[in-house]
Amino acid sequence: MSSSPLLRTPLYEEHRACEARMVPFAGWEMPVQYTSILQEVRAVRTGVGLFDITHMGRVLLRGSGAEKLLQGITTNDVASLAPGRAHYSLLTNPQG
Repeated sequence: MSSSPLLRTPLYEEHRACEARMVPFAGWEMPVQYTSILQEVRAVRTGVGLFDITHMGRVLLRGSGAEKLLQGITTNDVASLAPGRAHYSLLTNPQG
C-alpha cells in the first residue's frame, strides 16, 4: 500500500531554512520544533512568535461577485490582494 506524499504549506521553505524539525500532521509536513522548547518559550515571551496555520483551510469563491462578497464579510481589504495571493482574516456575520 502506497501513501500519498505529504502536503507542504507556503511557508515550508522558510521552516526548512530555519532548521525546523518537520513531522507528518494530518497529511501535511509541519514544523514541530526549531531549537529547544525552552529557547522557543523564551523567544515568544520576550519577542514574537509565528505559528503556521495555513494548512487549516481555504476558501475558493468564483464568479463576478466573489470579491464584493468577501470584501463584505472579511476583516481585511480583499481588493488589495494580488491574484493568487491570500491573507489571514476573519469571516464575520452582519453583526460583526
